[in-house]
Amino acid sequence: MQSSGTSSQIQNIDTLFVSKINESYIKVKTNPSVAQELCDYFTFSVPGFQFMPAFREKLWDGKIRLYSVHDQRLYFGLLSYVQKFAQGRKYPCICQENVNNIHNITDGDLFDYIVSLKLPFDPHDYQFDAIRAGIIYKRMLLVSPTASGKSFIIYLLIRYLQDHLNKKKILLIVPTTSLTSQMYNDFGDYSINNGWSNRDNCHVVFAGQDKVSEKPIIISTWQSIYKLKEEYFSQYDAIFGDEAHGFKSKSLTNIMTKAINADYRIGSTGTLDGTQTHKLVLEGLFGRVFKSTTTKDLIDKNILSPFKIESLVLQYSDDICEAAKKLKYREELEYLITNKNRITFIKNLALTLNGNTLILFSLIKHGKSLFEAIKEGSNDKRRIFFIYGGTDAERREQFRGITEKSKNAIIIASYGVYSTGVNIRNLHNIIFASPSKSRIRNLQSIGRGLRKSATKEMATLYDISDDLSWKSKSNYTLNHFKIRIQMYNEESFPYKIRNLKFKG
Repeated sequence: MQSSGTSSQIQNIDTLFVSKINESYIKVKTNPSVAQELCDYFTFSVPGFQFMPAFREKLWDGKIRLYSVHDQRLYFGLLSYVQKFAQGRKYPCICQENVNNIHNITDGDLFDYIVSLKLPFDPHDYQFDAIRAGIIYKRMLLVSPTASGKSFIIYLLIRYLQDHLNKKKILLIVPTTSLTSQMYNDFGDYSINNGWSNRDNCHVVFAGQDKVSEKPIIISTWQSIYKLKEEYFSQYDAIFGDEAHGFKSKSLTNIMTKAINADYRIGSTGTLDGTQTHKLVLEGLFGRVFKSTTTKDLIDKNILSPFKIESLVLQYSDDICEAAKKLKYREELEYLITNKNRITFIKNLALTLNGNTLILFSLIKHGKSLFEAIKEGSNDKRRIFFIYGGTDAERREQFRGITEKSKNAIIIASYGVYSTGVNIRNLHNIIFASPSKSRIRNLQSIGRGLRKSATKEMATLYDISDDLSWKSKSNYTLNHFKIRIQMYNEESFPYKIRNLKFKG
């Protein structure tokens, strides 16, 4: 049966009709066959799903489906992927007028606005480009390396939204309590010459703090607010997620989907984990990836400190390697972190290095062993700090402040605490004491040592790995090291591999 109307009004049976449900979701309406195609297009296996209890108990097939055939909903930030899907299959795609809404601003107008803020320093070109993209497109997942000044970008975006777009309520969410304070203080530093007050404009939320305030900007950890109802989040006109990769996906989704009136959504991260699933979920919640610059570019432009990587491969005896060949991953890790000779090796390395040194570990008992050994070996000649998840934010900040003024302090810290959101400019050395294959964790950790300081000519990463290979079989943690080397190559990081005979 032919529908009524002119021929120009008659649509192809395979047409996709896109409309806005709210600022979190769009509806993609089409025929059942194309809808199933679209569902398949937005379906992905979760990395490591085969090890998850829900899969093992046959309660879940290990897949994430971002598009629902039933309700035809999709994250707003994936609109461009819908258009790409339709274009690739030559399906007509018709978008409701208010779906592709952008805000136009000229480079000159943005430049004049930034000048008017009388900032303590000028934004770099890559920061200016990120700010402009955020203003124009409203939705953006900013991928910018650690130490590239993401808080400065966020500040300028928020100021523009306040001053020119009448955004009365803005939510800035971060993964840690230390970052709430850090962001608050940074905003104060950036405003020192323009009369804008962080005290008057910003309310900080973390455990135990009031989540409601009349102030226009709320800075909160995601842990403090993600369980709140939609009524709370619907008040916001704009939402920012700093270090967005560090949010638990379900918690982040709870926040972002309930912020139904926030048309500006800016996420920022130093890196993504390399999986399509991770990227698309974050893009769906915030918007398309905008890659501002690279660590190598920032080093080449003298914005970040030069650095090198010393990859120290500990080679164990044949007897130990043969005995270790049957070890499972957890058993191998346990052997390494409890190995007294290995702990002594890291202690001696740390105590012989000049400058402030950060030692990163994964498990608390490993960190405690390192701390005790280094403390004993130093004979109270150096400031030594131990920081883990149980160390409160105030003490972390205290240790950070002391390190900034020290010349030979040693911080033994967990990856979880210090790989994200802690800025120590006066840091000369980093030691990877525990094996890790996490791209995000490794890149974020490297970034801790790249901020420039008056006392630093070169930052050095000491990447310790363990060769327990037997014949043709490589051990687990050595394979993790190979993944890190691949990452160093992809990022064009300079490194040298030194094989060291080791009595394990």
